[in-house]
Amino acid sequence: MKSRLQLLQEQLAPSGILRAAVNLSNPLLIKSKHPLTGVSPSLAKEIASRLQVPLQLVTYDHPDHICASLEDGSKPWDIALIAADPDRASRIDFTPAYCEIQATCMVPKSSSINSFDDVDQEGVRVSVKGGGAYDLWVTRNWKKSTIVRAETLDDSYHLYVDEKLEALAGLRPRLLEDLGRSKPSLQHRILDGSFMAVQQAIGCLKQHQRDFQGVNDSDMSIGYKFLCDFIQEVRKPGGIVERLIEEHEMTGRLSLPTDS
Repeated sequence: MKSRLQLLQEQLAPSGILRAAVNLSNPLLIKSKHPLTGVSPSLAKEIASRLQVPLQLVTYDHPDHICASLEDGSKPWDIALIAADPDRASRIDFTPAYCEIQATCMVPKSSSINSFDDVDQEGVRVSVKGGGAYDLWVTRNWKKSTIVRAETLDDSYHLYVDEKLEALAGLRPRLLEDLGRSKPSLQHRILDGSFMAVQQAIGCLKQHQRDFQGVNDSDMSIGYKFLCDFIQEVRKPGGIVERLIEEHEMTGRLSLPTDS
């Protein structure tokens, strides 16, 4: 009979190597690309260590590319460190969040927009980096405003400024940086609160218990349960995630989940 570790390796690292997909476009999770460091790579390294297999980081320039890589039936990665979202859950099982990032809006200082309800109104044009978790949320929830998508974070900022749009939606840490680099004459402000919190999680391909044990006594595969239990452990206050946030100098920019 196979050991639990062997079953986990069979599901999560069938090639003998844990292939972990990471999103290079989030500077809060990827501190450096050369060498590749940050909270996401460090967390993937911890999972590989517990599975007792080598780690291979599979890099993507955009989170949507991680999901799109599954469309032809191929399996180019074993786990993915990306934001959990219902639109991504048809192929991917997501763990609880290991950290979260508030999403909010920047508006001109003179704007009459003071709440997120004010943002979702006719005639309000919102610049957003397309395809990210907060863009998916905005697409589902804001039906009155006009969403104007850009390829990159920099492009979304310049689109907002150059086209004099009414709002820029984004992650609070990045918007604070944008606010700091704005010309004093432009005068912008950031709305209080958040319209959503991006839940950074670990995803694995949907599997079933019977695929690896010959039974179907649970809808939760052994690999998925291992990842969920791992996240519940490491996201506790004072745990591994909090240590990694401090180690990679992201304190105040990444937060432990409010339900941890």
